[in-house]
Amino acid sequence: MPAEAKTASRTRRRKSEPARKLFVLDTNVLMHDPTSLYRFEEHDLYVPMMTLEELDHNKKGMSEVARNARQASRMLDEIVSTAADGIESGIDLDGPSRGQGTGKLFLQTEAIDVRLPQALPTGRGDNQILAVVMHLAGSHPERPVILVSKDINMRIKARALGLDAQDYFNDKVLEDTDLLYTGTRELPSDFWEAHARNMQSWKEEGRTYYRLSGPLAPELTINEFVFQNGDNPLQAWVKEKDGRSVVLETLVDYSHHKNNVWGITARNREQNFALNLLMNPEIDFVSLLGQAGTGKTLLTLAAGLTQVLETKRYAEIIMTRVTVPVGEDIGFLPGTEEEKMAPWMGALEDNLDVLNGTAGEGGDWGRAATRDLIRSRIKIKSLNFMRGRTFLNKYLIIDEAQNLTPKQMKTLITRAGPGTKVVCMGNIAQIDTPYLTEGSSGLTFAVDRFKGWEHSGHITLQRGERSRLADHAAEVL
Repeated sequence: MPAEAKTASRTRRRKSEPARKLFVLDTNVLMHDPTSLYRFEEHDLYVPMMTLEELDHNKKGMSEVARNARQASRMLDEIVSTAADGIESGIDLDGPSRGQGTGKLFLQTEAIDVRLPQALPTGRGDNQILAVVMHLAGSHPERPVILVSKDINMRIKARALGLDAQDYFNDKVLEDTDLLYTGTRELPSDFWEAHARNMQSWKEEGRTYYRLSGPLAPELTINEFVFQNGDNPLQAWVKEKDGRSVVLETLVDYSHHKNNVWGITARNREQNFALNLLMNPEIDFVSLLGQAGTGKTLLTLAAGLTQVLETKRYAEIIMTRVTVPVGEDIGFLPGTEEEKMAPWMGALEDNLDVLNGTAGEGGDWGRAATRDLIRSRIKIKSLNFMRGRTFLNKYLIIDEAQNLTPKQMKTLITRAGPGTKVVCMGNIAQIDTPYLTEGSSGLTFAVDRFKGWEHSGHITLQRGERSRLADHAAEVL
């Protein structure tokens, strides 16, 4: 083969096989997800010396960030200990990651002196990492060198210097929260005609059931709510799914006063769906999403009080919520755990006032006795002391769940013992925890992973019912 043909063949091969990327990790990526070292598949990683310094600086304490910094250091130590031929030529990640990552890990082994613009002082850790990225981009022109950082300003500075930078996406459950499962589906107007063939219908314990198959049946999910407006309105949920056939069951109408829950009735369709989940003993995990004023806490507490005090299905209600900053000590205020949590529980107090007003007549004495009875059955717990506990026959409410990481969410939900129901509530548009986004929140994680399990259900509440002022403010402000 002539030399020109060989060269052309090599050129074609190089074009068809893109160069492996070199990702430079910022410290906040490792502190956010220590397993990120194994998440870059066939590409190579580079850890600057300043990243190791910042990990060392942040490892002290009991916060989630400090725990992650220590875990990242341990994983780096485990990887480096596998290097047989020194670390200058890179350490294979294939063995330590058990095949998850097949690239190499490079550690900074030389002093790098790059002239940064005068506006970027070299004393700052972020700017020293940028200097490393500039050096690597200059010394490896044949391959893409990319900075990975959770810090938006760091990425902006990198791009201003002509460097490639991107966010760490691997922890995101969904790229776009508009794709998040809502738990409801509107049926098309021709649904019954398209699914009429071989349809069966029967009644059982006051409910109507429909077994049907057709084009829409494979798309439906277990415990997904379906509705149809018009002359013959329908509200039902999917109770069984077997291949291309599903069984729909009509709902209890909690908007009617005869089915009120602790004096509360559903004011809209989604609230009716939510009460069907909250009152069903076969549903062990419920997640409720919605903006302020949609009734998440009120419906959950009303259902809890009914099942604790009236039907005796659960022994007591346990309510917990994230005290941002998460994982820090709840303070040196005098008092018990519940008294220290009291400032965070304003939403509980407000909703108990509403529910206490619906407890029937009996004057001030009757209401005071009811209030004391309710108080004795509601326990307020701090998230900090949940590890290692098991809740038996409890109604566990996790408020402000959007501020939990997926790891914290797993820790909480796995506390549930036999007979316990877990309700997660939150609004993913109101995340206060650093490094968490709508796509990587523990609440998004739980909604996505529990979708389709026969003992869980999810509803996104759409309409505010607080007051006309609050609804208008939510729209215009």
